[in-house]
Amino acid sequence: MRALGPIVFFLVLVEITSGILQGYYTPILTDIARNLGIADGDVNWFEAAQLMFSALAVPVLARLGDMYGHKRILLVSTVLTAAASWGVAFAPDFWTFLVAWSLQGFYVVWLPLEVALIFARAASAPNRAAVTRKAAGVLVGGLQFGVIAGALAAGALVDVFGGDLRLTLMVPAAAATLCILAIWFGVPESGLKASGALDVRGFALLAVGLLLLTSGLTFLRINGPGTWWVWAVLAAGLAAFIPFVRYQLRLDEPLVDIRMLSAPTMWPVQLTAGLFGISVLGAQAPMSTFARTDRDVHGYGLGLEAGSVSLIIGAYVLSVLAGALLFPLAAKLSTPRITLSGAAAVVGIGYGLFLPFHDSLAQTLTNMVIAGLGSGALVAALPSAAAAAAPLNRTGMATGLTNTTKTIGGSFASAVFGIALLSAAGESLGTVAGAATAAPLSGYLTVWAVCSVTAFAAAAALLLVPRLAFADPPILPESGIAGNSGAGAGDTAAR
Repeated sequence: MRALGPIVFFLVLVEITSGILQGYYTPILTDIARNLGIADGDVNWFEAAQLMFSALAVPVLARLGDMYGHKRILLVSTVLTAAASWGVAFAPDFWTFLVAWSLQGFYVVWLPLEVALIFARAASAPNRAAVTRKAAGVLVGGLQFGVIAGALAAGALVDVFGGDLRLTLMVPAAAATLCILAIWFGVPESGLKASGALDVRGFALLAVGLLLLTSGLTFLRINGPGTWWVWAVLAAGLAAFIPFVRYQLRLDEPLVDIRMLSAPTMWPVQLTAGLFGISVLGAQAPMSTFARTDRDVHGYGLGLEAGSVSLIIGAYVLSVLAGALLFPLAAKLSTPRITLSGAAAVVGIGYGLFLPFHDSLAQTLTNMVIAGLGSGALVAALPSAAAAAAPLNRTGMATGLTNTTKTIGGSFASAVFGIALLSAAGESLGTVAGAATAAPLSGYLTVWAVCSVTAFAAAAALLLVPRLAFADPPILPESGIAGNSGAGAGDTAAR
């Protein structure tokens, strides 16, 4: 880890910027909506468009990272993110802003590429998996610090700049631009490259499937389950993956290695990433609206002002940071497999506690801190686990797919949770003034139950992984050389 220290330092700067991009805009979304002349509800299109774009871009960029170098593609994605961030700052209308905001989703590939790069650079270390886990925890720590710093800075700077939104939006763009220099001068190339060329036909098939699937989920949230053509779009999206999988299985150098994904050390990790996306990407907006709901009017909620909601968000982000930093220690005391499974179970416990305990701020904070500890461990652990389980020339692909499946899980959750809360809102409270805009408690109970059940399902799936998966091999005493590595095991399984 000491030899990788300078590299990790510069990559932490990149992840701080990633956190800024994720946390900076949230407090000023209302200001952005007013500046663009759109309704608050139209802000949802920003998230939907960026999720669709990142789900498509990440597997392609991850594959290009394996082929041409992880640093090179990290640098390219950072340049594109910085350009898009400047586009966000200077966008004159809604559609230009939406395009720039979507292209900003290139940053989603940063963490997978960084983990793949660190795993490759630690090739000579006998404890490369442990080193990668520790470095990933530090990177996620930087990410969460950036989220907090970004959220606090945005709220302050919009006042410092006298409400000048363009100046306010130039700050994250400048941060992304500085990242280019950090990567250019501070990060060496990984040194491992895969053979072959980019699978353009496979990309086209994947693009059709992902765009149909994520679009269908978005329309499901907007138009509701009673719209027949929404289900047709979803069915077409699922059907599009059949020719994609068949075509990938025929290639020696596919865009997505299906055989690798089906390995017993890999598929539980990718499944966990998808299930984890349900809670980490889908449950935060319902949590915010629940906290703002007035108990005196609706019979549930915390009735908090916007400033007080930041307490919950801050506690959650800090617990995510703690979970990420504690994961390497917990994995060292037990095994990575057990720690991963335990982290998923902790997320399940946190959201499960909401079912009986949701009546006070103290209960909500406790539940969110518990869920955050498990979430932080998973955010740090999933890319490093995927890298350890993959062949050496597939690490970028494997780590990138954890983000793709997490994004799909988040899109699914966003649609399902939106329907659950909307349908619940129509069931009751019709006689209360203004209650038609708020879902009753049953909708939120559904959200928390789904998050809990899917987290426990992920914990169970991870127990199906071979016992010493993701761990470093033992050192042979007579030679001082490590035995078969996790990457080697993944390589065998993938053939």
